[in-house]
Amino acid sequence: MLVDSHCHLDRLDLATHGGSLDSALDAARACGVGHFLCIGVSADNAAAVKALAERYADVDCSVGVHPLDLEPGAAPALDWLLGELEHPRVVAIGETGLDYHYEPEAAELQQEAFRLHLEAARITGKPVIVHTRAARADTLALLREAALPQAGVLHCFTEDWEMARAALDLGFYISLSGIVTFRNADALREVARRVPAGRLLVETDSPYLAPIPYRGKPNLPQYVREVAEFLASVRGTSFEKLAEQTTANFQRLFPLARVNRG
Repeated sequence: MLVDSHCHLDRLDLATHGGSLDSALDAARACGVGHFLCIGVSADNAAAVKALAERYADVDCSVGVHPLDLEPGAAPALDWLLGELEHPRVVAIGETGLDYHYEPEAAELQQEAFRLHLEAARITGKPVIVHTRAARADTLALLREAALPQAGVLHCFTEDWEMARAALDLGFYISLSGIVTFRNADALREVARRVPAGRLLVETDSPYLAPIPYRGKPNLPQYVREVAEFLASVRGTSFEKLAEQTTANFQRLFPLARVNRG
């Protein structure tokens, strides 16, 4: 079985499934996807992701505030985040991190919020899901500063092997999305070949970044199979072995997730 380790089920474009999330999840299950991690990005969608995790036995969720969803001039309150993390279906923190590509002017606020999420990770022991774009040095610096005893993940990884190796040295996992299938992603495919088998995750980041051959269309959790099949080919292994390994990795990183490998 496969796990879609990062998807935004509350934001899916369900037009191809008759407007039904049940249908979209069933289509993914038919492709061998046995579990989904639905990601929080703001205080506004925390209730939505928790409700989905409560509704479906094979869905867990995270809660956090994405760097591009921060309220102007204000980081989220630590007490709010810790309260949200008490929910039994919230198995991780985030996504959080730094994005200087779109909002370099908000670097200071993003760093404050990232530190807050990392402090919540230290307090709760839950893994942190990190978004990073055009902020390599600061992302690594803050992760080193936090010195978390538990692992986390750099999701939808798009950086080079140097950054991947630095994150791996800090105990983090690397999650790859459909971007690895894009024509201009040679450097990312080099990362895909070199990440240790025990530290690799697969994701869709749906509804964004659909893999080839669906690029330009809304992404869906079922397409994690295309990502996994492509990665297996790049790494010179079988799809079955990669699926088994990445699922085991997910369970190790997110021990509170209710993965049923049946």
